[in-house]
Amino acid sequence: MSARTAQALLAPIATVLMQTSHPGNIGSAARALKTMGLRGLRLVQPASFPDPEAIALASGAEDLLAGASVHANLAEALADARVVFASSNRRRGIRMPELGPREFARLALAAAESGPVAVLYGTERTGLTNEELEYCQYLVTIPANPEYSSLNLASAVQVLSYELRQAALARIDAPPPTETHLPAPNEQLERYFEHLQQVLDLIGFLGERSPVKIMRRLRRLYQRALPDEREIAILRGILSETEVCVRGRQPRR
Repeated sequence: MSARTAQALLAPIATVLMQTSHPGNIGSAARALKTMGLRGLRLVQPASFPDPEAIALASGAEDLLAGASVHANLAEALADARVVFASSNRRRGIRMPELGPREFARLALAAAESGPVAVLYGTERTGLTNEELEYCQYLVTIPANPEYSSLNLASAVQVLSYELRQAALARIDAPPPTETHLPAPNEQLERYFEHLQQVLDLIGFLGERSPVKIMRRLRRLYQRALPDEREIAILRGILSETEVCVRGRQPRR
């Protein structure tokens, strides 16, 4: 019998809730996660946590609430994630690969074989903003009734968690991948984007262009490629040498 279990395959996957307004939704989300064998729960600026309402609606998943981490911002919550999936039914003009729940689960489980994966959920009222979507490589949409497509936060967590569990169960007896591509952690990718914008500004490329629009397109380009740590180091080395040349000094040999 395979030593791999559904829980072990799901362990690298973290659920990230962005600025949850109602503490009861945190408890309900924790319950949804536990029923499907997921445990990682991260909260970004929750309105109220810990909270008795969250505990009441967790209904047996209080251990997930106790183990949840609370973060001051989204960058901190996603720092170690190698791949980030955004759950949203609103594209908001952002171009990114769009997945259904089943395809999402398959890709998330494959990515989790190599390192931490995050699934990001937005606020109950407005979902995810463009700025929050920029941290993500994929957009996951649940094909709900078009006449009434607004899912409760915990319901969305339950649907995607169910698909993750089904994908994990199907993967238990499959041989682990012999070759894996390990994308760089989100924190390193974000540092690269900051460095890239600084250099583009230094060489005058941005000019009168909107840096927001340019950087958004460049983000999509690099996020599609899922560069690893060595590739990020090479790209940042190119930027550093560019800075040296522009400032009038000879590049290192």
